[in-house]
This record gives sequence, C-alpha cells and structure tokens, in this order.
Amino acid sequence: MENISQLGTQIREKTAYPDILIISRIFQPQGSVIGEYVYNRCLQDPERVIVLASGCNRDKLFDQSQQFPVYRWLSFYRFRNVLGSNLLGKLFKTCLQSFVRLFDIIFSLILAIKLYFRYHYRYIEWCHGYDFIALLLLSYILPIRFFIYLHGKDLVDIAQTPLWRSLFKLTLKRAEGIVCQNSHVRDTLRKTFRLDTPTHVINPVVRTEKFAHPSSPSHLEDLRLRLRQSYSIPKTSIVILSVGKLSQNTGFDLVIDNIPLLLTIGVDVHYIICGQGSFEAELKSQSHRLRVDKRVHFAGYVPERELASYYAACDIFALLALEEDKAKRLENLEMFHLDAEYFGKPIIASCLGSILDAVHHEENGLLVNPNSGYEVLQAFKKLCQDQPLREKLGRQGQELAKRKTYHRWLYNPDTRYSCILNLVIGH
Repeated sequence: MENISQLGTQIREKTAYPDILIISRIFQPQGSVIGEYVYNRCLQDPERVIVLASGCNRDKLFDQSQQFPVYRWLSFYRFRNVLGSNLLGKLFKTCLQSFVRLFDIIFSLILAIKLYFRYHYRYIEWCHGYDFIALLLLSYILPIRFFIYLHGKDLVDIAQTPLWRSLFKLTLKRAEGIVCQNSHVRDTLRKTFRLDTPTHVINPVVRTEKFAHPSSPSHLEDLRLRLRQSYSIPKTSIVILSVGKLSQNTGFDLVIDNIPLLLTIGVDVHYIICGQGSFEAELKSQSHRLRVDKRVHFAGYVPERELASYYAACDIFALLALEEDKAKRLENLEMFHLDAEYFGKPIIASCLGSILDAVHHEENGLLVNPNSGYEVLQAFKKLCQDQPLREKLGRQGQELAKRKTYHRWLYNPDTRYSCILNLVIGH
C-alpha cells in the first residue's frame, strides 16, 4: 500500500478548501454502477471533495487525472480471479471475502482519521451501506457530520442479520441525512426502519464523457450504420438492444421468446445482447431452438466507450428484469435505462419499483408485467410498428435524461432546492 502522505500532492494544490470526505470501497475505474454513481457525485463538487476508496486495477493513472485528491487502500478483491473454481477455490474465496470486509473496515477507519488531521474536513459521505461499522466509529471519534448512501442490496443484506440491523439503525439515526439512489430504495428503507433522519432521493445521472463519442446526429447515424453492417443487419430492420449481466433474472430470454412472434406478424427484427454471464449458453440454446439464432446477436462484454455505437444502432431498448431476487432488483437497474434515454431510445421495461424513477409509462417508454406474455408482446408490437411513437418517446426520454439533482443541496436545507431531494423528479 502506498504511503498516504505522499499521494495526490499535485492535485491538492488545485483544491482550495476540500471539506467533504467521500468514502467508498467501490470507485472508478472499477466497472460498477455504484462506482459510476459515486464518481458522478465527485465531479459535481471537485473543489470540495477528498476521495478515500479501495484500490482496483488501473487506478493510479485514473487517480492522477482527477481534479480532486484520491487516496486508496490495498484491495484483495483483485486476486479473486486467480483462484480456481473447484471446491477448494470456492472455500478460499469465501474466507477471502470475510477477510477483505474486515480489512476494508479497519483501513477505511484508520485512513479516514489520518486524512482528518491533514484536511480537517467537516463532513463524510459514506457512499454505500457496506462496512458501516467504520462510519459509526468515526462518528464518535471525529467532530464530523455524515451522510450515508443506500443503493438497495446493501440495505437488504444488512437488515437480514439482527445484530447488524441494530447497529445499522443506530448509524442511520446518527446520520445528518440518508441518500437513496431511487425512490424504491427509500420506500424499502421506510418499511424496514422507523427513522426521523431526513431521507433524500438523488437519482443517477448520465456522464456523457464515458461514451467517448460526440453525440452529433451525423456522427450517431454513422455509428448506427457501421454497427449494423458489422452484424449484417439491414438499414430498415428494427433492432432491439439489451445491456447487462446475462443471468436468469434479467429477462433476456423473454425478449428472445418474442422474436419469432414478431417475425410472424411481418416485423423484420433483430436483437443484440451486450453483456456476459452464466446464462449465456442457455440464451444461445434458446435462440437456436426457436430458429432465430441468425437474428439474435451476442456482442459479449462491450466497454462503455464503445456502447454508443450499440445505442445508436438500436430502435428499442428492452430490459425485462424479473422480481425473483428482491435484493438484486432493488439496485442499479435504472442506470442502463438512463443511458438509453440519453441516446433517445424508447424503452420497454418491467414495472418494478427500482425502475419507475427512470421509465415513465407512455412518456419515455412502456412498462409491462414481465410475467405476462401478452403484455410483453403487445408492447413490442406497438413500438415496432409505430415509428412516430418510437421517436416521440425517444425525444421525451432525452429530456428526462437531462434532469439532475445535486448532492450539494444536501448542505443547503434552508433553500428551496432541499425539498426537491425528497421527490422523484418527473412524477
């Protein structure tokens, strides 16, 4: 681990009076929706924040290019991939996970204290529910106030263990405020705990720079044509796109089920799937069984910088997540929808609480019950056959994607903006 006193010297000279310590074990350039959410928060107030995060691959170059100081502790998670998949490897991974959690708590606690004596910051923003014990101890040790962020799975996991649940409730009570990534997490929090702590909803925003391509209409049209050519998809075909982890609960199989039905009613349709996961073999087998394997294209993992081509090439974005895993469905689903909105694409999505902040029925997309085959088919049929509707929903989605709620409003409770944090913008 690098000497914390030697990090970020050049960056600190550009930072006038940083008074907010952002702590997150998940941070860029680690590929994670939470990491993206926290990074976007830092970009809003680069002159006020100091970041303390877990180390990850390629972090040194990334940290040096930021407008704010970044400090890291060594993470052992990067070594998980070198372990075997046999029983011994899985057992070692479980032990490693427990060790890493303890390690994260100890080092985030120690380094936060050390940074306090360097910066004398006044606030901590703890950017997820994980490792909250360190935050609870810091609130007693240091003369600071703090905000804690919740994303969904962290809340559900902690609430399942009685001891952690009690300590977590104490932490939430001591907080200056609780920040929820979406209104569904806020509603779940209220059902799980009875608290007087101010609770705010700050939705994710789209960081356009991550796509690395200019968004001029001519350039996007060029990207659209080139990507379609690479998959031998005609210019006039309807292209459906899904992005995400290939698992049983993401509903990619439901989209594949509808491809032969759409072909039967005369829709020239193709389906592109961006992502990797354990369910990939089943999805390929399904498309082969339904004889649509020539129209279902598996792109594999696509870096964010290259996703612009896929969003440009598609006509409809679809993500029909299921409700089976309550912990997972609470978290991070809306980020993919927001990216599709930014590119002006209409959305077909499941009517789940965590998505409702991003997708508004018949405003920027269509919400369906993923377990109703009739609803899903009618939604695809409607958008595939109605180009003016697709364009209308896409334009309105772009407007929604421009909305922002600023984290700095947390520090201005007396302004008119503070009340906006408790609302879901657009509802």
